Amino acid sequence: MGFKCGIVGLPNVGKSTIFNAITAAGAEAANYPFCTIEPNVGMVEVPDERLNKITELVKPKKTVPAIMEFVDIAGLVKGASKGEGLGNQFLGHIKSVDAIAHVVRCFEDSNVTHVDGEVNPLRDIGVIDTELALKDLETLEKNITRVQKLTKSGDKDAKRQVETFVKFRDLLNEGKSLRSIEMDENEKNDLKPLMLITGKPVIFVANVGEKDLPDGKNNAFVEQVRNHAKTEKAIVVVICGKIESELSELEESEKSEFLADYGLSESGLNQLIQKGYSLLGLQTYFTAGEPEARAWTIHVGDTAPKAAGVIHTDFERGFISAETISYEDFLKCNGSRTLANEQGLMRKEGKNYVVKDGDVILFRFNV
Repeated sequence: MGFKCGIVGLPNVGKSTIFNAITAAGAEAANYPFCTIEPNVGMVEVPDERLNKITELVKPKKTVPAIMEFVDIAGLVKGASKGEGLGNQFLGHIKSVDAIAHVVRCFEDSNVTHVDGEVNPLRDIGVIDTELALKDLETLEKNITRVQKLTKSGDKDAKRQVETFVKFRDLLNEGKSLRSIEMDENEKNDLKPLMLITGKPVIFVANVGEKDLPDGKNNAFVEQVRNHAKTEKAIVVVICGKIESELSELEESEKSEFLADYGLSESGLNQLIQKGYSLLGLQTYFTAGEPEARAWTIHVGDTAPKAAGVIHTDFERGFISAETISYEDFLKCNGSRTLANEQGLMRKEGKNYVVKDGDVILFRFNV
């Protein structure tokens, strides 16, 4: 698994159109509010040219890329946390995601109705942020009440948790999002089980018209979103939903030329995945052999046993060593572990080895 990304946005901002394009999942998209009733889920392969190169060299029976999961959350509106529109229940779907892709309309089109009558990205962002914050406030209030009961028995952890919950409830009431606030380790640990939505990393997806490609620099709406993102520790990806839809219907051989016509070197999906990996501190290592070549997603800073555990918990529990070759050295040796070993390019790493992006690893373990 790569990571799980929830796609949110007001109705008619192009959210489901973009979701359809990047996942080819066929979510319904129409020019009226609330056409998306149940959250749609799409699984997409994480594109990685390195895995393709490894496959060419090793010629495995099977190649398995990392997978990213997109969850298309129903269009939210003002009052969603109190049951307006499709209601509070859909906010719960966002709790389980690793990151949020917030689609913001940055194009004018009289043929596409805006739920509030006019295009205003900062107002739209504010509506969604308010509803997410209200959901978090509801969660915090419930847990303050729950944990306060435990403090009566002298539970020191409960006392600290109440203080944490009250602190962040008050900050939310001041209009701050949790992701913009510095936290100590105790606060992070206290809040983690609550899966608060405004603490999740955000990628703002500025949906523009084709004339604003490739980067939306001359689009005042996009600049508003970029300036706002700086205050939120968020990042921005500029995508044209219409172009992504057309791209998704092309053969692979046609895509590069199509993108080049708009000054693009890669699709919006690729940009979104790359920015997401960076935002979440994720990286990839590979396993390669005759049965299969596979990409595995781990966090930057993970040690070899932790990386092994992504394959199977037994690998982590019985970890002995990690026979490691850098991706570049793997190519130099034409995918031959024997040649890499003879040339001193294969390293036998132990439990404290911090895995690097692109490492090709064979784990030794004993259970």
